[in-house]
Amino acid sequence: MKLPKLFALAALAGAVTASPTVHPADLNVTIQGLMRNGIEVFLGIPYAEDTSGANRFKPPVPYVPPPGATIDATKAGPACPQMHGMWNAPLTLSNISDTSEDCLNLNIARPSGLGETKKLPVMVWIHGGSFWVGSNTEPTHQPDGLVLESIDSGFPVIHVAMNYRLGFFGFAQSEALEKEKSENAGLRDQRLAIEWVRDHIAEFGGDPNRITIFGQSSGGLAVGMQLLAYGGTKPLPFKQGICESQALEPGITGNFSIDAMTKVVDYVGCNSTSGSVHSPEVITCLRLKDTETLRQAMLETYVGDIAHNIGDIWLPVVDGDFLPAAPSQLIAEGRFGDATYIMGWTQGDVNFFTNISITTARDTFNFIQGYLPEMPADKVWMLLGLYPVSEFTPPPGTNLTAEFYRAARIFRDILMVCEPILLAEGIRAHKDSPVYLYNWNQTILDPILEAVYNVSGMGVVHTSEFAYIYGNLSHYNVSGYPFNPTQEDYDLRDRASASWSVFPWFGSPWLQTGNTTLQGWNKALFQTHNDTAWLGPFPGYTYVMTIGGPREGYFALDGPDSIPEVSEQRLRERCTFINDPNIVQYLQY
Repeated sequence: MKLPKLFALAALAGAVTASPTVHPADLNVTIQGLMRNGIEVFLGIPYAEDTSGANRFKPPVPYVPPPGATIDATKAGPACPQMHGMWNAPLTLSNISDTSEDCLNLNIARPSGLGETKKLPVMVWIHGGSFWVGSNTEPTHQPDGLVLESIDSGFPVIHVAMNYRLGFFGFAQSEALEKEKSENAGLRDQRLAIEWVRDHIAEFGGDPNRITIFGQSSGGLAVGMQLLAYGGTKPLPFKQGICESQALEPGITGNFSIDAMTKVVDYVGCNSTSGSVHSPEVITCLRLKDTETLRQAMLETYVGDIAHNIGDIWLPVVDGDFLPAAPSQLIAEGRFGDATYIMGWTQGDVNFFTNISITTARDTFNFIQGYLPEMPADKVWMLLGLYPVSEFTPPPGTNLTAEFYRAARIFRDILMVCEPILLAEGIRAHKDSPVYLYNWNQTILDPILEAVYNVSGMGVVHTSEFAYIYGNLSHYNVSGYPFNPTQEDYDLRDRASASWSVFPWFGSPWLQTGNTTLQGWNKALFQTHNDTAWLGPFPGYTYVMTIGGPREGYFALDGPDSIPEVSEQRLRERCTFINDPNIVQYLQY
């Protein structure tokens, strides 16, 4: 059992033994960092100007430090305006208290002792949190373990984590904002942060030509949106991407965000004399408000029930610029960048977000209909018909029903499984770039959730992969949570973390010899594509890597090279229905 790379959360803020410095000639500054757990860390590096006042909602302006300045990168910068305190514990362990509109900063973590000529691949992290909460200092995705594991595997990487504008501040919508190209501000922040890395990471020992962006949940959605950015008319500032538990999302072409925008405008009294939220006078009024007034308005008007997209109400918008058309249309037309991608989900991805009181077929119908308000009732019943309750058996000891697991599986497939498969098929069909799919099937969170919420059998929920790919299970050994990892958990930590850090090196998540990566993880295949580079054992089938659990391996979704645990999910049949263009119109993306 490899314990030296397990650190307590307290150590992430301490263990400072030296003060590394970087002198980027292109910036003409000195950046002062710190040593932490044997790696060099640079915190709170600004990449864009303050976004308050006149800059509110507008595309970010690159930060240009004064010549000869020293940037103190020994402490984290503020998070972007959001709810203070902790959100969705124990899936996330952030305790946000310091927020500001001057929040567009980066954290960089790298192996110590890099020579000036060393050019390591770079992993750029986009945090999740429903585009509503989160920051680059969330404990569960601190990079120390991942960087140390990458060194141990022989393929070291540099890790960069960004802040970007959230909620009302990052995804405000109106016709006035569209005209000045100020919608999708949060996505534009992400783009500028990636471009900052491309332009300056060489001074930190990174290779600007080997940048992999990766994110989870809304961060995974962001990684998908960055591929679609500008309809593929501008070169990508990255080479590869990893979408964890989201790549697209229903509701992007719906009314969730404009409804949320209207509520904030009304709450702060910026209603236009014309009576329209789209008036330029509304934006002028909003830019004159102070940050705290708007932050409180955003919180007070927030609605997070199933009928409001489970709280994902601040979403990207088709603005004719950054996102020139609906994501599904861009994918169908091949209007996106060319990059190699990993995409995947967890076995019980949205169980934690599914109503635990579901007991009947009518409950399941109401839950799914509430989530998809534009889908006609007959189509919802057709969808439910693909998931007979007889195929779902609750695990021993839980008080959750078969109908709960049925509803959760439908919910998972709509949001986390079929949309990534749709994007993956589009990438293979239009760009012929490699795509790797996975289904994560191991967790240390189940006993924690049972202790906190008194509900057992939640399974491999959202964020389950963090403890492993970030190389540090002990992130969750806090607050009295049950913490009982097995040798299998430590072994999976080594395999998964190695695969995530090998991918930026070679564009493949596994090496065949002399390493601890997840073995046999080849690229996915699709019925609609004649793949000549990799025919696989049974050409024409879609393959997914099951990671962790009792049957880890690379299996087809169905057919002769599948296994019952995979084929029984009927993903080809179910995703064919969910991804049909006639159904996608009701999913609103």
